[in-house]
Amino acid sequence: MSNLDRQPTLSVCGGRGFVVAEPVRELLSPRKVKLGESSEVRRLLPNLGRRMVGAWAFVDHYGPDDIADEPGMQVAPHPHMGLQTVSWLHEGEVLHRDSLGSLQTVRPRELGLMTSGRAISHSEETPKSHSRFLHGAQLWVALPAAHRHVEPHFQHHAELPRVTAPGVDATLILGELDGATSPGSTYTPIVGADLALAAGAEARLPLNPDFEYAVLAMSGEAHVDEVPLLPGSMLYLGCGRTELPLRATSDAAVMLLGGEPFEEEILMWWNFIGRTNEEIQQARSDWMTGSRFGEVKGYDGAPIPAPELPAVPLKPRGRVR
Repeated sequence: MSNLDRQPTLSVCGGRGFVVAEPVRELLSPRKVKLGESSEVRRLLPNLGRRMVGAWAFVDHYGPDDIADEPGMQVAPHPHMGLQTVSWLHEGEVLHRDSLGSLQTVRPRELGLMTSGRAISHSEETPKSHSRFLHGAQLWVALPAAHRHVEPHFQHHAELPRVTAPGVDATLILGELDGATSPGSTYTPIVGADLALAAGAEARLPLNPDFEYAVLAMSGEAHVDEVPLLPGSMLYLGCGRTELPLRATSDAAVMLLGGEPFEEEILMWWNFIGRTNEEIQQARSDWMTGSRFGEVKGYDGAPIPAPELPAVPLKPRGRVR
């Protein structure tokens, strides 16, 4: 999915200086952003004061939207570098095309994982024949320096590991959780899981104290460490936790996102993650001149042009602890 903001800010993200080394309860409110002609998303990351959670660098929550008589998601071809995109649905379908020739419909609780590496372009659209509702999340994972130039590739996993307990059914998206391991490729210690909670359920989820965590509320009413979460909000939890108390007052769904704090500081602008302002400038130039990112074939529409770069360049300040 693209960041369709026509005036995206150049953000310095990552670095241990932004990590909270103890358990906290920091409620993040979303920013509403237009996605194409007919959709709106709630952006949770990057957020004012909270840029990343582990390697998770971008989180959008959308829907549930009634698209019975609407085109739904229509995101024309656009580029990515230095990151992975994670498509996650609760309702609806998204058709993925990319410059490698991939063509895949992603359905609820199936993993669509695209590793951009050095360069890729893709489009995402609701198929012409589609379900009434569209509801899901789109997330980016920053690639560390050692792997940010890997060959681009796309993975689709219709079957994912599940971890269950009374009143809780967890689908593991990425990483490891309670002994289960996702088949999705990862390049940093990370976890992503979708938790379906039955009304009245109370549980304690095992966590890694070396990870920082956040919980995104998808639907229903859930209490996370006694903090009530409404759909479309996210609670940052910091580090140092060995378990997480969960309680549902209705049927609810939340996403657990976590990982080892991302040590490198990075630059994120539009759909690119790099390390220097020059890298970002080159990526924009390459996209606008039709080189490096390839061509998405079969999409009915023109590629998305890159916005103008800000006048004042920013540079990451290096690693901090």
